[in-house]
Amino acid sequence: MKKINVALIGLGFGATFVNIYKEHPAVDKVYLYDKDKNVLDYVSNKSGIENKLSSFEEAIERSDVDAIHLVTPIPLHEEQTIQVLKAGKHCACTVPMATSLEGIQRIVDAAEKSGKTYMMMETTLYTDRFLHVKNMYDKGELGKIQFLRGSHYQDMSYWPDYWEGLPPMHYGTHAIAPLVALSGSRIKKVHAFGSGSMDEKLVKQYSNPFPVETAIFAFENGLKAEATRTLFETARQYQEGLFVYGSKKSFEWSFDDGGKPYITTLGERSKWGRGRENIVEAVDLPDYSYVLPDEIRHFTGKGGFDNLNPHRAADMGEGGHHGSHPYLVHEFVMSIVECRKPYIDIRMAANITAAGVCAHISAINDGCCVEIPDFEKVRK
Repeated sequence: MKKINVALIGLGFGATFVNIYKEHPAVDKVYLYDKDKNVLDYVSNKSGIENKLSSFEEAIERSDVDAIHLVTPIPLHEEQTIQVLKAGKHCACTVPMATSLEGIQRIVDAAEKSGKTYMMMETTLYTDRFLHVKNMYDKGELGKIQFLRGSHYQDMSYWPDYWEGLPPMHYGTHAIAPLVALSGSRIKKVHAFGSGSMDEKLVKQYSNPFPVETAIFAFENGLKAEATRTLFETARQYQEGLFVYGSKKSFEWSFDDGGKPYITTLGERSKWGRGRENIVEAVDLPDYSYVLPDEIRHFTGKGGFDNLNPHRAADMGEGGHHGSHPYLVHEFVMSIVECRKPYIDIRMAANITAAGVCAHISAINDGCCVEIPDFEKVRK
């Protein structure tokens, strides 16, 4: 098997990916960099990876680095992604792709010009929950999808400064991505509203007054979906939720992020004569890790990963985001090795991210309809 060399940039949350790359059978060398030398040394010592970089610039300049995975703060994503692509290297980047339509277009243009792979590392599209509902849909168990809903409730107080007052839908990808993937279509327009109010100190950085934003999305194929995102001063148990309502069965995320999902089956005519009976059950999720190489399959385990504090990556790889991390690494690596587009390719990433950016634009303008750019070059 062809092997590639990967540089991992950012070792807070990024540390959860270190050992997955190290053990992937199609990865030869792994290079590490974090601006905090203590963090870099700690992760290097714990993982046994001695290939430490002195800077981000060294990563893009090294001829023996084939691909770079960016796990850096949101404000850096746009420029760093463009630098990676311009350097002729494949790029994976944590979400969101960018926080402006112009930024998304710049990344699309850079990827088009470089001919290299870009993959947005959206965790929700490889959670055990998403894999199960997608399998149900592919097998026809859901019937026709009638409506979709996504949610991401999380309090971001006391996180790094760049999070303070962030427009909720600028980081709406966890709520939006499953809707796009299951619809089989592109979001074409959005109406969204912001709600509530925040302490003035949270409003200043981004001129965003809303702790909560909710959006109705319209897809090219006629489907509609709703997504809600909370960030501050809103009391709600953490949840990255997915709700899929089908003509035969429906799938609903548990109330909290760790419980069993619910499946509702539309039954026969009610004994009362009107409507149909609904059969509801909380289900255990099958193990889909058989699609992964043996060497990294164990990383889908639950380990000690804490979704509420993902930057505390003490065990460096175990069970991140419902077991999604090894699937993400495997898809990124194999898309390069096999010279194909990744599942979360630049076209899907652009639509997911732009839908959130446009939702915030709509919310700021009292729910006006905002068309989602098509980023024509992505179609080529």
